[in-house]
Amino acid sequence: MKYLHTMIRVHDLDATLRFFCEGVGLRETRRMENAQGRYTLVFLAADESPDAEIELTWNWPPEDGTLAEDYGSARNFGHLAFRVGDIYAVCERLQSMGYTIHRPPRDGHMAFVRSPDLISVELLQEGHLPPAEPWASMPNTGTW
Repeated sequence: MKYLHTMIRVHDLDATLRFFCEGVGLRETRRMENAQGRYTLVFLAADESPDAEIELTWNWPPEDGTLAEDYGSARNFGHLAFRVGDIYAVCERLQSMGYTIHRPPRDGHMAFVRSPDLISVELLQEGHLPPAEPWASMPNTGTW
């Protein structure tokens, strides 16, 4: 298993980048914009641990001019992410322990589960596995 990143939702991407890059000393490693989903992802890392990233997620303001979502003190933290060698085996083990797989690995690549404290944990398959049952036809459950 390899630790990948922690995601934080941000209200002001420029101010957050200034804080983490100029203030803390992290550097931007990559950026992805998704116009259809209306969000921007910016990944930051420290020079000494470039594989342990912070993912800043900026959800664009609503097109209709309504107020942006207020994350409060809990919704701004998104999830922990881990790369795993066999996502199906990890999900099966968690499920057998009584945990709900909220976003099953239908694609053989990504799943979400929540910790006992309701922290979202993203599991990402190292490489890709072919879709397999029961996961391929399992619906999402709740929120993650």
